[in-house]
Amino acid sequence: MKGTINHLEEKELKSLLFQFFLRIQAVEERKGYSEQQFFLDMKNKYNDLLEYKKNQESVEQHTQFHTTHIVFGDSPTGSLKIALKELGLNQQEQIIAFSDLFSIGSIWNLHNSQGVANRYEWLKTHLNIDDEVLFSYQANFNRTILKIEQTPSYHPIIIWAGENAHEQTGLRFVLYLLKEKTNDIFIINTNEAYKTHFDRTEIDFTPLHMGELSSEQLKQIYENEKNGHALTQTERKVLEQQWEQLCEDKEVLRIWDNNKIMSVTENYYDEYIINTVKKSHQKKKHNDFIISARIIGEVIGHLNQYVGDQFIEYRVRRLIVDGIFDMEGIPKAMRYYSIKIR
Repeated sequence: MKGTINHLEEKELKSLLFQFFLRIQAVEERKGYSEQQFFLDMKNKYNDLLEYKKNQESVEQHTQFHTTHIVFGDSPTGSLKIALKELGLNQQEQIIAFSDLFSIGSIWNLHNSQGVANRYEWLKTHLNIDDEVLFSYQANFNRTILKIEQTPSYHPIIIWAGENAHEQTGLRFVLYLLKEKTNDIFIINTNEAYKTHFDRTEIDFTPLHMGELSSEQLKQIYENEKNGHALTQTERKVLEQQWEQLCEDKEVLRIWDNNKIMSVTENYYDEYIINTVKKSHQKKKHNDFIISARIIGEVIGHLNQYVGDQFIEYRVRRLIVDGIFDMEGIPKAMRYYSIKIR
């Protein structure tokens, strides 16, 4: 259900929310509209939504696309969908997306089923992830791999990847999956495109990943970059071989440094997390507990890498176990507990 909600368009969400509040208001005003009727109406809306999304997926499967985009992450997928729709291309060009973060977690032999299972186990045992997401994780991941491998040979494939370990790891993974395919493959480097079309000396901003770009920016980038050169066989081979090296690594944290993916130990940011808590204590002039979400947000806000808040929260919990931090609350999610230096 969470996946269904995440893939609704903004106007669909607003419509559902409006109908929900309208019925709540009718119940509150007691104008002959009972709570039982409200429940029945909501149940019907629920079933209608599932049926609508099922039919929509069926239509998409039978749409004759002629181009395939590959994207890493839910946020950039949503923005690119809007961009393609505004360009009038949403019925001609499809998007295949990995709902994942490849800068963290196991990628050992990720191109086979055992590797996917290993990644799932690591995510399940180390990160605070919704049960619903975990329940369908392996099936969704394998389905995405299958979609990529079944891309028609006449489709040009456009892979969106900026200068970060997440998208660059994903890029190499996908190219390995496509190593037997004859499709023309293009890479849109979102960082280079941003510098070319939007960079302003008076604005100090560099996107860490594609998700930080708006649909309007992606629309302009695609209009200007879609006629780039296809990867040569030599370029493809280099990136495929880099994946073969990467997927042998057992580390679970990757950063982007000097235009390379670097595997580092999982405690790479621990000292920075500890110093962030110490500075917060010094600023407040006392060692009271601090909500962990505030510390995690501050750490994420100052990193020049895209590793996600769930990984930093995992390291915070690890530092609690190691006796570096004291904790108050329940660590079921970052907003439910606070920490301080022991």
